Amino acid sequence: MAACAAWGFDNGVTAGIEQLAPEHVVALKGGIAGGVNLTIGLLMAGWGAATGMWDVVAALAIGAAGYGLSITLWVKGARELGAARGQVIFATAPFIGAVIAWTFLGDDVTRLEVVAALVAASGVVLSLRSTHDHRHQHQPVEHEHEHTHDDGHHDHVHEGGFTGRHTHVHAHAALVHTHPHVPDLHHRHDH
Repeated sequence: MAACAAWGFDNGVTAGIEQLAPEHVVALKGGIAGGVNLTIGLLMAGWGAATGMWDVVAALAIGAAGYGLSITLWVKGARELGAARGQVIFATAPFIGAVIAWTFLGDDVTRLEVVAALVAASGVVLSLRSTHDHRHQHQPVEHEHEHTHDDGHHDHVHEGGFTGRHTHVHAHAALVHTHPHVPDLHHRHDH
């Protein structure tokens, strides 16, 4: 239970770190976690446990793909959807693994697994469709994050008229308006 609470706390803190790009947040977290786990492994098994440098390289590559890429995508999603919605989507990963096992490894599909997958899919759909609409206020802020100019919050102008998805430091003036929204990077306000 404590591990789940700590994980939830970590997710909320990670989603709220606006000053760093998702890749930098994950590199920092991964470096700390990897260092701690490497130290624990070496203390428990000693230096002789690794059979060679390629074992270490392979472990780092698997960690970068399995942890680094997936958590980077989660941080990006949490910033755009909110931490809870991002976690709902991230929690579907075991079902993707099950589909791969069913398809490529010939594992049997049970009725209970199908029901669980349908319940999870329903939760994702409901989470993504859930918004609320009310008058709210944005405080002036200067920050850096990935954004486009079609969301009603990013109206600054670029030389050459560039408007695609991009990242840079930019400022927001105070703003009061009403529109449907989710608890994304710009909508973490009290109700």
